[in-house]
Amino acid sequence: MTPDSPVATVFGRSTTKRKAVEDGLGLRTVGELLHHFPRRYVRTTELSEDVTPEEGEMVTVVGEVASSQLKTFTNRRTNKPGHRVEVRVVTQGPEFTATWFLPHRTMAEREQARMAVGSRGLFSGKVQRFNSRWQLAQPHVVIFGRGDGEGGPDETLAASLKGLMPVYPLTAKLYSWDLQKTVAVALDLVSGVEEELPEEVRGRHDLPDVMTALRWIHAPDDMDQVHAARRRFRFAEALVLQLVLARRRAAQRSLGAQARTGGQGRLLEHFDARLPFDLTAGQRKVGAVLEAELARPHPMNRLLQGEVGSGKTVVALRAMLRVVDSGGQAVLLAPTEVLAQQHHRSITAMLGDLAGGGMLGGAEDATRVTLLTGSMGRAQRQAAMLDIATGEAGIVVGTHALLEDEVTFFDLGLVVVDEQHRFGVEQRSALTGKASSPPHVLVMTATPIPRTVAMTVFGDLETSVLRELPAGRAPIATHVAPLAEQPHWEERVWQRVAEEVAAGHQAYVVCPRIVGDEQEVGESDAPADPDSGAEGAAPRAPAQPLTAVEDLAPQLRAGPLAGVRVEVLHGRLSPEEKDTVMRRFAAGEVDVLVATTVIEVGVDVANATTIVVMDADRFGISQLHQLRGRVGRGGLPGLCLLVTRAEAQTPARERLAAVAATTDGFELSRVDLEQRREGDVLGADQSGFRSSLVTLRVLRDERTIVAAREEAERLLEADPDLAAAPVLAQRVTQIEASASSDYLEKA
Repeated sequence: MTPDSPVATVFGRSTTKRKAVEDGLGLRTVGELLHHFPRRYVRTTELSEDVTPEEGEMVTVVGEVASSQLKTFTNRRTNKPGHRVEVRVVTQGPEFTATWFLPHRTMAEREQARMAVGSRGLFSGKVQRFNSRWQLAQPHVVIFGRGDGEGGPDETLAASLKGLMPVYPLTAKLYSWDLQKTVAVALDLVSGVEEELPEEVRGRHDLPDVMTALRWIHAPDDMDQVHAARRRFRFAEALVLQLVLARRRAAQRSLGAQARTGGQGRLLEHFDARLPFDLTAGQRKVGAVLEAELARPHPMNRLLQGEVGSGKTVVALRAMLRVVDSGGQAVLLAPTEVLAQQHHRSITAMLGDLAGGGMLGGAEDATRVTLLTGSMGRAQRQAAMLDIATGEAGIVVGTHALLEDEVTFFDLGLVVVDEQHRFGVEQRSALTGKASSPPHVLVMTATPIPRTVAMTVFGDLETSVLRELPAGRAPIATHVAPLAEQPHWEERVWQRVAEEVAAGHQAYVVCPRIVGDEQEVGESDAPADPDSGAEGAAPRAPAQPLTAVEDLAPQLRAGPLAGVRVEVLHGRLSPEEKDTVMRRFAAGEVDVLVATTVIEVGVDVANATTIVVMDADRFGISQLHQLRGRVGRGGLPGLCLLVTRAEAQTPARERLAAVAATTDGFELSRVDLEQRREGDVLGADQSGFRSSLVTLRVLRDERTIVAAREEAERLLEADPDLAAAPVLAQRVTQIEASASSDYLEKA
């Protein structure tokens, strides 16, 4: 039997269990079965203590029968007598009542005798709460020992487990001991399991060989063997991924690109001389790195992440000006029209007459900044496309409209992608493909990414981080307004907004919906079930309708904010309407802007000091942090009020408390990742390795990932083709050829 043998070969005639494994777990081969690892272990020699039951979930515990009763009842449907065996099971933690319904008294007596008082065994079933007690209905049981000290009916299985019972991810009609027995057969019969880790790598990192690790993880003598086996499999997984990324980085370095040294241009020099503020140390450091990489004859591929308001746009603009000085063009791709228009306005304003290239009043070394969005009129669009194609536009700002086939560039030298997690792989590839030679690429995000996420998911990009905030950024106080316990706080929220407006300031109010019956994009950033935080759970209908922009704005005008200039902003307005509203708000002609998450990124109004987020539990941690960053930008202290009807002690409230507790985006990103897993945090388009992360977790396994990256670089430096490690090379090639690798190739 080999790892490629059908899984049916270890099941014999047990078609029910085989189908459960094949169809329910998706395991088709013996190799896949052996790599279906236990998620935890229970000690069969002692009663369970770390049990935290949750209603509706499957639990597996080691317990002792404290009492046993046989009761007769009349079945209401058949009007025939039935028999019920009720057993009270005690652990070192909670107690459970296990109940079996049986049609014949002899069957009931046999079941009761099997579970005599004092018997110890494994009890597995779905847990429910009934009459203030935890219930296990029709659980599956393995009895190891009787109360009289004699061995139980399943003592042979107990002896084979060596004190530790593996608990596997399961499906219906399948129990952990069923899978454990099957895996044991496979481990005895399988041969030809290939070792992917070279002996010297295992030696350097003190890792067991693959067969030893498989035996230790499925049938361990103790937890030390479990830990060693897990470490081996996590390291192997991390190493393969880091090898893929390291080879991608090497391939990028080998590509030819036009060096952008600045030439004889003085645009950047003039811009720096006019800056009304000093760059932070972080901005200067990152700027020097970008300048050096742009001057190299191979493409720059860099991820620039930084806190909200850390000055990423200025850093990116200086890089764009360096490319324009070199005779090339730079493009900035934004995810929304609101953000693209904001970038266009702010870049044009920062450049002043340096943005007046070819126009009356333009500076001698000026360039032209051109905007291209999908909603522009035909004449505007054609004029913009002509500027881009002829090279008149040195800097181009736009949305997805830039990706269309008819948009061509004169000499595209730098692609800047803002809020890159909003774009899919193919979209970014479509833009970089418009250059005659591979362009330099700078992707930016204001969503802080933990170091190991960057190393694992964005590992083909070099990473720069801006942590220092520019001078003039004021602190932001964040408070949760829990309407479930304190409904009167809603009145105080609007009083605070009115007070800020009376003081001459402005405010945002963010709602999850435009109208009350349609879901908006902002809700998708929260876990599937905002009250449970359960991964993959179906969304639970809110107790009352979510706050909608079109409903709340008139209520505020007629009630608590009467006399205040209130306007709305959301995705259903035309681009002209959105632009007009944002211009009026920026000019101070609007006091309160009631909006959806279209104001999440890029919107910069210095006089805005307050943001109220309605139904804040419907948003994820990263999104709340982004929204909060809209205030405190003009030297005035900011205030963020998170309004929620979520109950206390729920995961939703814990998320809000985490946001209120710190303004450190990197700390919040770790909390977010711990709650929602890396693929969800980064978005479906960014989770290129989500399906591949089997045993690896980017926060828990930080040391492993760092060690694997160092090992990958060492291996490739000595043997770029991995000729001395053919199995490892094959694994790397498989990943490179997979759909996951499409992300890496085009990111």
